[in-house]
Amino acid sequence: MDALHNTHAKLLAFDFVSLTPTASDPTAFHRKGKLLLTRAETVGVITTRELKPNKFLKFAVDDGTGCIPCVLWLNHLTSPYFSRRSPPDVRRIADVAARFASQIQLGVVARVRGRITAYRGSVQITVSDVIVERDPNVEILHWLDCIKLARKCYGALNLSPHDQNRLS
Repeated sequence: MDALHNTHAKLLAFDFVSLTPTASDPTAFHRKGKLLLTRAETVGVITTRELKPNKFLKFAVDDGTGCIPCVLWLNHLTSPYFSRRSPPDVRRIADVAARFASQIQLGVVARVRGRITAYRGSVQITVSDVIVERDPNVEILHWLDCIKLARKCYGALNLSPHDQNRLS
């Protein structure tokens, strides 16, 4: 089985939502039982946004094939997880997360990277990086990258025969 641990795999939403957790490692996910993934990257329009101040920001990225749920944690200053780190480092992490949260607005095209995680039986991206895109071609370029990588690196592409003929 191939693995892309700690590599942000470029995925379209229809592929992302089909990921399944592994039995042996709760931080890794299978793509069609072949490829082991822990991180993902997507590009699309922000279609939902739910902010819980000082806790988290939940949002969805629509790439045209579906929506990918994402969560950006904003509780760095109160979380016991960060209590072992130096206060200036935690402050910097919290400031970066707050800046990302302010950039995530409805209708914005964004590139989102992060860890693939499961929450209540669904896969999501736990965000580590957000880039607001200004190039109007970025979504199409991301689609082309995803299709190329799915064919050459990630294994079989999950397309209907009609769509495979159109893309050939």
